[in-house]
Amino acid sequence: MNKINRFNPSRLKNARLYEGITITELSNLTSVSKQAISQFEHGKSQPSLETLFELMRVLNFPRDYFFGKDDDGIEIGSTYFRSSSTTNKKSYLSQIQKMILFSKIHSFLEEYIDFPPLNLPYVEMNKDNYQENDIENLADLCRECWELGDGPIQNIVHVLEKNGIIVTSLSTNEGKVDAFSQKQIVNGDERYYIVLGNDKKSAARRQFNAAHELGHLLMHGWITDIEELSKEQYRDIEKQADYFAASLLLPRESFTSDLHYPNKLDFYVELKKKWRVSIGAMIVRSYHLKVINYNQYQNLMRQMSTKGYRKAEPLDDLISIPTPSILEKAIKLLLTNNILTTKEILDKLELPKEKVDELLDLSSDTLRYVNSSIQPVVKLSQNNTTRNKHA
Repeated sequence: MNKINRFNPSRLKNARLYEGITITELSNLTSVSKQAISQFEHGKSQPSLETLFELMRVLNFPRDYFFGKDDDGIEIGSTYFRSSSTTNKKSYLSQIQKMILFSKIHSFLEEYIDFPPLNLPYVEMNKDNYQENDIENLADLCRECWELGDGPIQNIVHVLEKNGIIVTSLSTNEGKVDAFSQKQIVNGDERYYIVLGNDKKSAARRQFNAAHELGHLLMHGWITDIEELSKEQYRDIEKQADYFAASLLLPRESFTSDLHYPNKLDFYVELKKKWRVSIGAMIVRSYHLKVINYNQYQNLMRQMSTKGYRKAEPLDDLISIPTPSILEKAIKLLLTNNILTTKEILDKLELPKEKVDELLDLSSDTLRYVNSSIQPVVKLSQNNTTRNKHA
């Protein structure tokens, strides 16, 4: 990361937004006035060393971060928030800042690691009128492109990572955001990111959320600013992404052939073991595929409410939750092959361990990891295996 000789005012604002706090809230957490913080952020004055240390303490960013140079090589596209109707502005801006830092960490790792190349089915990105049959065909095309067959997808996160989509998991504001996704152009290259909330412990929900975000990335490239959409337009793209997720995870022919007792709620509990999709989503899919009629659909949904399945479904605590792994393996490769030390990684990133752990969804001991017996999906770049580790 490049450094400048002067305090970078935008870094203070970005650190504050990352933490999801206003200038007033930052002032209340420190002895620094609102007026002074505002002047720092607008570059009208610089904090004294004592003031900077206080800001560093509250925001938990190291000194080098505030003297770092902004990266102008990142072009951020629309960010698609699942459950964005309940997402306040502070949370939205916080997640955007996290994605910017996440992208910079990914760029840093790419200097040393060969990640899987991006492999997406061709799709007409500027189309804004997807119909159900179009979405079914797109889901089939995706399965064909990724050689998934027509059976259950056991771990959608692994499938995404294997095909060049970068996935992480974050705490997303007390469960108000299930997931979000973002397309970036970094130094001319396309990158696709999916962030999954780790607040709700349900494998079926995570599978569906990941597939939902993939639907946004594939279908909604025509959107330049999601905040400019009307409520009706936003509702439409959410429905399209939901339909894509259901079509991808529950292919029409193979799933339909499994629906032997589509009117019985207990039967969907058994199906959940195989398809790893929520009972509610399978009932909706059965209705869309016309296997059950509207009255049958309504009756099943009433039974779900009566049994409390709307809040917690059976098997949610038994099916293992798919977790992102490729970035953690990349870090371990650098450490176990003595390419970089933990301190060198953190110094180059200008971030504390806690924030790298958070952004990459690392286990707490990863940055102290010493074990050469891993079998990575990623591999060291041949251009860097002979690099001096102190470069």
